[in-house]
Amino acid sequence: MRLNFSEGDPFSQKAALRRSLLKARQKMPQETWRYKSDRLCAHLQSSIWLAEAKMILAYFSFRQEPDLSPLLYLPNSQRQWGFPRCVDRTLIWHLWSPEQTYQPGAYGIPEPAVDAPTVNPADVDLILVPCVACDVKGYRLGYGGGFYDRLLSHSAWDGIPTVGIVFEFARLPYLPVEPWDRPLQAICSEAGLTLPK
Repeated sequence: MRLNFSEGDPFSQKAALRRSLLKARQKMPQETWRYKSDRLCAHLQSSIWLAEAKMILAYFSFRQEPDLSPLLYLPNSQRQWGFPRCVDRTLIWHLWSPEQTYQPGAYGIPEPAVDAPTVNPADVDLILVPCVACDVKGYRLGYGGGFYDRLLSHSAWDGIPTVGIVFEFARLPYLPVEPWDRPLQAICSEAGLTLPK
């Protein structure tokens, strides 16, 4: 994908890039999306990041985001999973297990039940962060709501390892960066798990 960041402020550049990448992702054939999601999950499953994590924050796939559900249904897994609910401008994390249902929440995004137990940040070992794009330095392009920017800048969540989840076509050489952007510790796509350069 050809990028041109020579004109405009970072906010407008990000908005234009977000529209382009989301459109490309939603055009992906279903069988391609499934194959790439499965490959991505296989890389995560074989990584030390997942092997050492007992409590993982993740997301339910929405609008052809990489699907992490193969990881949720692994046999004999002792991991606990947390998923977010959007409340006002904040993500509230709830425990979720495969025998539980989920429901459409804010913006139509699947969420755990309101009465599910909440997650204590001190118990979290890993955060799998949904991304529209990532660059090779670990900077993330999100959906524009700032939910993860606020989460990752809060002291309660600081220091927890973060892995950006993205399809390889959206792992870019460069993203426009703003002062509040924080790099992720790793990026995982269907091509593998990489560390920022």
